[in-house]
Amino acid sequence: MSETVSLRDEVRLVLIAGEHSGDALGGKLVSALKARLGDRLRLAGVGGEAMAAEGFVSDFPIEDVAVMGPLSILRHLPRILQRVYATVDRAIAFDPHAVVIIDSPEFTHPIAKRIRKHRPDIPIVDYVSPSVWAWRPGRAAKMRAYVDHVLALLPFEPAAHARLGGPPCTYVGHALSERLQWFRDLDPAPLADALHLDPARPVVVALPGSRASEVGRLIEPFGAALRLIEAQGVEPQVLMPCVPHMRPLIDAGLKSWPLQPHLVEGDDDKFRAFKLADAALAASGTVTLELALSGTPMVVAYRVDPVAAPFLRRLIKAPTVVLANLVLGENVFPEFHQETVTPENLARTLLPLLSDTDERRRQQAALKRIPGLLRTDGGRAPSEAAADVVLDYAFGKGRRGGPM
Repeated sequence: MSETVSLRDEVRLVLIAGEHSGDALGGKLVSALKARLGDRLRLAGVGGEAMAAEGFVSDFPIEDVAVMGPLSILRHLPRILQRVYATVDRAIAFDPHAVVIIDSPEFTHPIAKRIRKHRPDIPIVDYVSPSVWAWRPGRAAKMRAYVDHVLALLPFEPAAHARLGGPPCTYVGHALSERLQWFRDLDPAPLADALHLDPARPVVVALPGSRASEVGRLIEPFGAALRLIEAQGVEPQVLMPCVPHMRPLIDAGLKSWPLQPHLVEGDDDKFRAFKLADAALAASGTVTLELALSGTPMVVAYRVDPVAAPFLRRLIKAPTVVLANLVLGENVFPEFHQETVTPENLARTLLPLLSDTDERRRQQAALKRIPGLLRTDGGRAPSEAAADVVLDYAFGKGRRGGPM
């Protein structure tokens, strides 16, 4: 049985991340734990490059389980199941004072359930809440059986878990909130100069997605919307952040565009593009929070596989899929889903954001509120707040264990 750790003992923790965004959170969490415990910290589990950079040794490459979407998971199911069972065995053998599962519920939650079954005395903390507020809300109450505490990235999630009967939940802050000063200080002028942008013409940043499926479904209507805007006498300069592995797909999709965008690469230039833009045309996702913290008005689109769409419509319970809207608690930023993602709808809502209009001023006022809503109590970094909760459980200060 795992004993309550004293202030002088080594602290054994198992951290389990299932994909690269979870690994990024895990890397910062490891750094915060090392700052508190130093040489007393012992770690095991699964992680990627960010965690490895902090000295974490993963049981296997995170790429073995970092697959997205139901079809991908089905194709790789035998390997994923093998990794689940191996991770459970390794975690139990390590006899940890606490286990931290990080995002990727399709991979990490089956592990947590099995650890709880075999070792109900080991506390389990879930870093990143599943989107129980958006779809399958019944998951929240079921999590109480195998999760002792949830660390939330979004400020409305603790109230959602309380309402849905989920585990205790603490808002520790979104990783983007650590970069608020950086967003403010970033100078967009170098990119404007490099691209020879005309200050007399409006700028649109186009963001059709970071995955091939998203780009394939959105790049054509985004281009057609810009064609409609151009037909009304407005010729915006278009910037499109692009990651290298998506370049061939984007190049192919841009052949039908009337206005060829400036493709920009790298994190710094992506955010410079956001700050230069009068407005954004964006796929739904974390990018809406990035745009919000950059102060960029936006129109948001969301398309999934047409076969899956009716099923998802029945499951989704949230009034919006735009994270920036959810943080605000009101639908300020226009969004279009599935068949409503038309060039006409996109152009109609984007065009007023390119000049001094009521629509633009309303969005600008809302954008000013978002940084404050994302701040944590005391202004601590998310990784520091997360480390405090994890160590509370490791030191036996939190409620330990599940149903015996």
